[in-house]
This record gives sequence, C-alpha cells and structure tokens, in this order.
Amino acid sequence: MSYKKATFAGGCFWCMVEPFDELPGIIDVLSGYTGGHVKKPTYKQVKQGMSGHYEAVQIIYDPDVFSYQKLLDLYWPQIDPTDDGGQFIDRGSQYRTAIFYEDEEQKQLAEQSLLKVEEKGPFTSPIVTKILPLSTFYSAESEHQSFYKKNPEKYKQEREDSGRDQFIHSHWS
Repeated sequence: MSYKKATFAGGCFWCMVEPFDELPGIIDVLSGYTGGHVKKPTYKQVKQGMSGHYEAVQIIYDPDVFSYQKLLDLYWPQIDPTDDGGQFIDRGSQYRTAIFYEDEEQKQLAEQSLLKVEEKGPFTSPIVTKILPLSTFYSAESEHQSFYKKNPEKYKQEREDSGRDQFIHSHWS
C-alpha cells in the first residue's frame, strides 16, 4: 500500500485537523510547522512569528480511497484565501495560508484548484494563498496533536471565538 502526504497551512493548525480527520482513506493528520528557517522549531518559536514557519497540517492519505483533488476541494472552504495577514483572529505570518506540494502532480493540481477558486469562488478580493514546494515538515509537540479530541471544550471555544465558522458559513456555504 502506497500512502501519500498533503500539506496545507490554513491558520491555526488546531482548526485544520478536524475537517480532514476520520474520513475514509485518511490515515493520519499531523499538526506541525513548515516553510521556515529554524531547525526543529518549537510551538513557542513559531507562535512568536520569528521562525519563518507556517502552522500547517500534514495529511497522510491513501490516494486510492481519497484523492489529492478531494483534499484540495476540502481545503479551500476551511480558509479565507484573501487574507495575507493570518486567518481570522490569528494574526501573523505563521498563520498565513499555503498549499505545499511534494511533486509536480500536486503542484499542477494545486495551481488548477487556485484558478478555479479565483474564477468561481465567492471572492472579489485577490486570492493570496501561496503554492510552495514542501520543505521539511516538523511535527508539533504531542499536546498539539488531535487537539480537538484532547481538549474539546477549549477547542470549541477557540473555534467559536476565531470567527472561522461564521466566515465559512457566510462565504462557502
């Protein structure tokens, strides 16, 4: 069996795990960091915005069950692709949006999906989500993995306070 990886930045990684988790063909969803200049960054370093990393999720999936295209289709409605200053209440470069590709096929599919959002999406402002080659992905500390399951009340409150769900509902539904 040959699993693949997809890596997406969509603001706070706590909020990016649940939409992908526990779907058929999704093997694992890891919270972590990528795209920066600090080796083995900590949550504190990334949160302070000094490491250059994005908070991201890396999805391990079975492409025979869940395609990369389906992952892209699920990714876009989780974010505000017009906000280059972060996502919702999470501000700073570490919370920007990006699709990190591992190979030419992922790059082409990501570029096509971005064009589709630009042409048919609900936005009049320019799409600023970047499509970047994946550099080293560092898994976040264990307390950040599956945060929504480990801390359901705090997760629910954080998500509600962020405005993410209200945005998704008003722009993507």
